Amino acid sequence: MKTIAYYISDYGYGHASRSIAIIRKLLDEPEVQIIVCHSFALSFIKASLNCDQVSYRNIQTDIGYFLEKDSIFPDKGVLHKEYKGFLADWAQYIHREREFLRQNNVDLVISDISPLPYEAAESLGIPSVGISNFTWYTAYQGLIDEGELTTFKDAYQKMTYFFSLAGSQEQWDLGASAYGFFSREVDLQEVERIRRLVNPNCNKKIIFLGLGMKIGVGPLEQLPIWDSPNCVFLVSSNVQVNRPNVFQIPSDYLESQNYIATSDLVISKAGWGMIGEAVCANVPLLILNRPSMKEDENTINYLHQHNLCKIIDWEELENYQVNLSLFNQLNETKENHTHHNDQAEKIAANLMKLIKGSEINI
Repeated sequence: MKTIAYYISDYGYGHASRSIAIIRKLLDEPEVQIIVCHSFALSFIKASLNCDQVSYRNIQTDIGYFLEKDSIFPDKGVLHKEYKGFLADWAQYIHREREFLRQNNVDLVISDISPLPYEAAESLGIPSVGISNFTWYTAYQGLIDEGELTTFKDAYQKMTYFFSLAGSQEQWDLGASAYGFFSREVDLQEVERIRRLVNPNCNKKIIFLGLGMKIGVGPLEQLPIWDSPNCVFLVSSNVQVNRPNVFQIPSDYLESQNYIATSDLVISKAGWGMIGEAVCANVPLLILNRPSMKEDENTINYLHQHNLCKIIDWEELENYQVNLSLFNQLNETKENHTHHNDQAEKIAANLMKLIKGSEINI
């Protein structure tokens, strides 16, 4: 039996959902056991995997972003304070992770993309893999002074390998390989059920408006977008809009990729997980631009270069309605979508090579 310690970022559900896609592939190997290290979405991960090969460790893995009130933009002051607080116990964290890895005879460390485990893994001679389109070191550049980011930079430099996902601009002096978008697999029967539920007469456009589970942007109900003609909307369970053409994903619904695949359009911030679900389901994208977020900027640049989306500023959304001409424009981008779902399988295959001591193609 081989043991993998799989660290997942505590920021939102995107890191969790894409990690679930990879873990499901890894679990096809019966001789693997996985310890998931995470806190924020742990109940979601447990319910999604529901497998005897997986155990769980409830720990804070990172701090993510902090946003201004009723905004999708970062609050630099709060972020800096929380970051300094997180670093205050860094030495104890490294000692704790080293003991955890040693006591559990861990054979491989994977992280998307907490900086916590790398130093401990290196000190024990355990190979480690970062899987992400960014690191928190590069995400915080421009938000926190570079001199204060040394701890995170040094931690990531101790990765053995970096599996670079679509949109990544990471530059690390270590083994690296590149992969495209991927998502959890779609259930086509469930997609048809959702479509009949929200658009029984097949005469509306179905639009998924996704802002993420960690964003609260105030009174969304007043936005004119809900009055877009001949449209119905799908929203996350945290979006409180009481209109007859707006359908919330139930809070206990696990496979949100099915709602994405049901849609004719996804309007979203540049969260990698949701974008991956849209790209893999061949659903057009209208992306909300946050120029102060380096991670978003890199993802948007990738999408723009590959003609995979249209872009809108947040200020535009406040006065925006969807019309037919938008769908005509987005059909051009849809032709450029390719099916990426084999990427999770490729990642899992290379992870299995590492845990068995084989070389991977870099």
